[in-house]
Amino acid sequence: MKTALVCGVSGQDGAYLAKLLLDKGYKVYGGSRDAQMSTFRNLNRLGIQQDVHLVSINIHDFRSVLQSLLKIRPDEVYNLAGQSSVGLSFDQPVETLESISVGTLNLLESIRFSELPIRFYNAGSSECFGDTGATAADENTPFRPRSPYGVAKAAAFWQVANYREAYQLHASTGILFNHESPLRPERFVTQKIVSTARRIANGSQEKLTLGNIDIARDWGWAPDYIEAMWLMLQQDQADDYVIATGQTNKLRDFIDVVFGTLGLQWEDHVRSDSTLFRPTDIAEGHANPQKALRNLNWEAKHKMEEVAKLMVTMSKS
Repeated sequence: MKTALVCGVSGQDGAYLAKLLLDKGYKVYGGSRDAQMSTFRNLNRLGIQQDVHLVSINIHDFRSVLQSLLKIRPDEVYNLAGQSSVGLSFDQPVETLESISVGTLNLLESIRFSELPIRFYNAGSSECFGDTGATAADENTPFRPRSPYGVAKAAAFWQVANYREAYQLHASTGILFNHESPLRPERFVTQKIVSTARRIANGSQEKLTLGNIDIARDWGWAPDYIEAMWLMLQQDQADDYVIATGQTNKLRDFIDVVFGTLGLQWEDHVRSDSTLFRPTDIAEGHANPQKALRNLNWEAKHKMEEVAKLMVTMSKS
């Protein structure tokens, strides 16, 4: 039986990853800053909280991380922790940088110091690329991040690459484009759209107020992307991979599918407010995930339209 430690197990990706690993027969430890106080709502929604060994780990604290690794002795460590909202990063840039880059560094250094044969996965982000226009980003596309979140993720990416090359750690980064599910909190725009649309369909007279609805993104289904994370750590050689559907759609198209699924015309219920625009934003996000298909035999099973419909039908009323 393999043992895995999932840092950030309470989030969307952490919960789905814990379920995948349990289904594959792993002993799963779920790390949270305070496991005694966290509700682990997502683990409960998936019905797996009782099967995950919950542990308190503060990845800001090198000693906490090292002690946890020496005690658990995991075969695989997945770093999904840290501040996860692009929008919030403009309000909390210091917290964002520290939680992502320092946390990743503590994990890498603890693995190196422990001398355990741990395979390490780091959650990267398409935000590292910034605005590539109509060019589809791949693993060789330069980073030009346009948010504090993107800057932090870029720093963590290069830390992983450095430890892989300098210390021969089996350390990989998945450069994930947007991936959604009903486990998303409402501060993410896709869940805000779904939650508001469902309330309107149930009789609410409210309006859905959004920022720029002409941005375009590559939206995928989170459970698909979790499988790619696992596959990276099963390879003989560690490497970095762009994980995406390869299809890009405007936010207004996502809105249209959500409201249409509920029998509504979105134009009657949605307005755009320029005060909600970000200081800097990415107009379009395009991805080339061919390396993942070639090396991991992975490709996204769900594209944007199906993702939007699943979020509506699977979300709680």
